[in-house]
Amino acid sequence: MHRFLRAIGFSNINTRQDLDKLVGVIMDKPNLAKKASHDGENIYTEITKEFAPHTGITLRGEYDKLGFFYLEHYFPYCESILVTSNEDVVVNKRVDTSAFTGMCDDLRLGISMIFYLQNAVDYIHLNCPDNTPCKAKLSLSGLSLEGCILLGIAQDSDLQEKKNLRAHIRSQLIAKAKAGSQEAIDSLTLDDIDLSARVSRRIRTEDLYSIVETSFIPYGSESDNYAILGTIINWNKALNPYTNEYIYELLLNCNDIIMNVCINSKDLAGEPMAGRRFKGTIWMQGHASFIHA
Repeated sequence: MHRFLRAIGFSNINTRQDLDKLVGVIMDKPNLAKKASHDGENIYTEITKEFAPHTGITLRGEYDKLGFFYLEHYFPYCESILVTSNEDVVVNKRVDTSAFTGMCDDLRLGISMIFYLQNAVDYIHLNCPDNTPCKAKLSLSGLSLEGCILLGIAQDSDLQEKKNLRAHIRSQLIAKAKAGSQEAIDSLTLDDIDLSARVSRRIRTEDLYSIVETSFIPYGSESDNYAILGTIINWNKALNPYTNEYIYELLLNCNDIIMNVCINSKDLAGEPMAGRRFKGTIWMQGHASFIHA
């Protein structure tokens, strides 16, 4: 069973019989079906059913020339309706399945974000070779199996303006450093040394989570898993009518990256509220609206 089914309210799918029954429900009344010509005989297909707002399950497989559908794999998803990034996206096909992984360099983080591509059919239509940057509007989201709610950090408007200015200057320096500017590289190095020294002084008398407001860190051996700490902008509690389980949909600001995160209400410790923070690990997903050249 896909372990992240639990995140969208399917903690009771434990056997192959349970999964086959669920697949039948999706095939019988899908909300969306996308197709792309795969070869001369088979048609690559994505079949999606939504079980709660912006969350559901997608089946991937092929129809043969006789109209029989062969399921290759499936995945639970959580969609975001907000555009996270307008940077170029590089997509690669996974070696074990027909799934795809995307990568996006975002200056706000200074690292490459790696995510599971939700809309593989749209990418196949591009006929774009692997490792080729594609223009796209990227919306990021995540599924979590465990998380907790922390209190937020009180900030006044002047402090927030200074923070935004520092983030803007850092983004400019990262862009120059990627272009090969040694001066920008030296400046970023000195900033990191200074930041490390200030944190070392404050950690003696303050709690870690009063110093670190948000964070975004690769987690474990899977390239698209992250440990995050993000401020809750908005939230919603939804019911999965198939299982009668409740799920939380959290809209987070994590290092100035806006994303949706979905988690089973059983797995979230604490009560979400705008201004509070979510701390947990997520499986990062992304929907890329590709811009044709």
